[in-house]
Amino acid sequence: MSRVLCKSTIALIPSLASSTSPHFRFKHFRTSSSSNSSSPRVSRMATEASSSSSSSSSSASPSPSSAIDFLTLCHRLKTTKREGWVRRGVNAPESIADHMYRMGVMALIAADLPGVDRDKCVKMAIVHDIAEAIVGDITPADGISKDEKSRRERAALEDMCKLLGGGPRAKEISDLWMEYEENSSLEAKVVKDFDKVEMILQALEYENGQGKDLEEFFQSTAGKFQTDVGKAWAAEVASRRKKSN
Repeated sequence: MSRVLCKSTIALIPSLASSTSPHFRFKHFRTSSSSNSSSPRVSRMATEASSSSSSSSSSASPSPSSAIDFLTLCHRLKTTKREGWVRRGVNAPESIADHMYRMGVMALIAADLPGVDRDKCVKMAIVHDIAEAIVGDITPADGISKDEKSRRERAALEDMCKLLGGGPRAKEISDLWMEYEENSSLEAKVVKDFDKVEMILQALEYENGQGKDLEEFFQSTAGKFQTDVGKAWAAEVASRRKKSN
């Protein structure tokens, strides 16, 4: 990958930082990209990356240049706040990366489950929201249909995988993301439950720490857990919430 491409990628983050807040930054980004699923700049960079790395796409690892470009883009997962908490006026709300990290820990500490690959769950947890580095945290309150949200995220993921240089690592990320999105395996069902458990646990922590009433987040997950571990952990969170009220 050329040095020009690396500089372009590194410049991507500061170019968005001129907005007044992370919330405004990504709302603006999504609105300005309504006819496309991802930033034209990222798409162009991904196309250049795919072209320049075609000779090495079969390599087991991305080039240092592709890796740093990809990680620079992933920085936005660390700085973008979870939109649901922003809308509810939570002070210092968690980032997308915060959410994914604790989900990864959840997968790591969960008991072995019959037919479930725990290592795969850990990987899936840390990539399931990765496309939000480009599209932001789209919520139902944004008025975007589920199909359109999925379309934007799929296109963003494709651009990110191209930016990574293609090859086995990019394919693994893409496959894990698609499996989660389609809820097509036992691992996906477990991780989807962890996604909900992490959210209600975070809601409980904000209620206890900031005096918020976040009942809607608990209601939104009620009856939607698919696995025994998800149901058991959600019940524990609910029990602790009841005791704290």
